[in-house]
Amino acid sequence: MSIGRLATLCGCKVQTIRYYEEVGILPPARRSGGNQRLYTPTHGERLLFIRHCREFGFTIEQIREMLLLGGDGERSCEEIDRIARERLEEVKQKILRLQGLQAELERIITGCQGGRVITCRILSSLADHGQCLHPRHGVMDPEEGVGN
Repeated sequence: MSIGRLATLCGCKVQTIRYYEEVGILPPARRSGGNQRLYTPTHGERLLFIRHCREFGFTIEQIREMLLLGGDGERSCEEIDRIARERLEEVKQKILRLQGLQAELERIITGCQGGRVITCRILSSLADHGQCLHPRHGVMDPEEGVGN
């Protein structure tokens, strides 16, 4: 199948497929006589696996490692378990930071008196980190899209 067809079937962009090939987690497709990429159902299965891993927030390196480890059916799944547990811990820590962020935003918004911008409690709180009460909303991971 063509790259466009694979993208449609897997619900992603053509550029995503090219990127996954470029970083080596999706095997390159063979080429037609006209140099068009030709994909197999196996490519689709792998692409769906990669996309699902990305939805869980696994990094490209973690996915690469799991794909490599998963290639040996007789191998212990201890390393894959370790990778998943590390990701779970990252998620738990992110949730704690987001809960702190939520609490602080609720506090700041509640403190707003609805007056003029010059005395806006929200703006003054955002301008001065020292006014924050909750320690768990500090610097966020840039991949989270929060704190940038």
